[in-house]
Amino acid sequence: MSEFNPESFIQEKVEWLRKEIGEERAVVAVSGGVDSMTTAVLGSKAVGRQLLAIFLDDGLMREGEEKQVTGILRKLGVEVKAEKVADEFFKALRGKTDPEEKRVAFREAFYSCLSRLVQKNKASILLQGTIAADVVETKGKIKTQHNVLEQIGINPLEKYGYRVLEPLKELYKPQVREVARKLGLPPEVTERRPFPGPGLAVRVLGEVTRERVELVRKATKIVEEETKNIPCFQAFAVLMEDQATGVVKGKRRYGPIVTVRVVASEDAMKAQAVQLPWDVLERITQRIVSELPVVRVLYDLTPKPPATIEFE
Repeated sequence: MSEFNPESFIQEKVEWLRKEIGEERAVVAVSGGVDSMTTAVLGSKAVGRQLLAIFLDDGLMREGEEKQVTGILRKLGVEVKAEKVADEFFKALRGKTDPEEKRVAFREAFYSCLSRLVQKNKASILLQGTIAADVVETKGKIKTQHNVLEQIGINPLEKYGYRVLEPLKELYKPQVREVARKLGLPPEVTERRPFPGPGLAVRVLGEVTRERVELVRKATKIVEEETKNIPCFQAFAVLMEDQATGVVKGKRRYGPIVTVRVVASEDAMKAQAVQLPWDVLERITQRIVSELPVVRVLYDLTPKPPATIEFE
């Protein structure tokens, strides 16, 4: 890790992308995370206006994501547009409760949408921010990462009609952050906590509905706000599939359970739960149960392994 040179990496990958793309038009899918944003800026440096960044508004992102992502990229001179595709994703996820089935359904909706948009924008190449940890977990059958295709025998050109280029696939998260800083991306991107590719779909245990996603979106915002000064790798909320009995205004309420997860990690391959101060835990709990129709809040102490960072 100490020998990694981000400047040399940028030069090498810009030249590689320029050669691979040639005179063709390319698209890059951006979510707001450091991986996809770094890929977008690398692609823009390589081929300029031949690259179009697309933000898929799939209904599974954090609050305010579209405005933040498009604003940052436009300031950096990257052409970007947002596409509203939430209906397609919720339709694909309807009725599914198994974590792997949900991830595969998300992947199929993701690439089907992109296939249509690639053709619409007369492109033939897709850039994506796959990193080494994504490949390791997918090939190891720990969990399917939606942005891993060729490494598990899926030919994107045959199945979806475009070539895929992955300039970051040899890097882990700390190296990606180094590259992002050198490219001039702002701290709200370079230091941002990771967010799963399938978004809030994997933070809703059981069936994914608009109502359940909206609840966990609001809970996630609370957790992020209350832990903004806590050094950690990730901090988020998970909506459990089961419910529990609570008492609200003297009356019984059978309602949702939210689990809070805050972990420390270097590269997402191992993680430890952060020992949050008691007052922070109390504030998170109080806000969640008072601002949302939640009757119980839990805190997850399990390290990785045996757990994964995300619940699904």
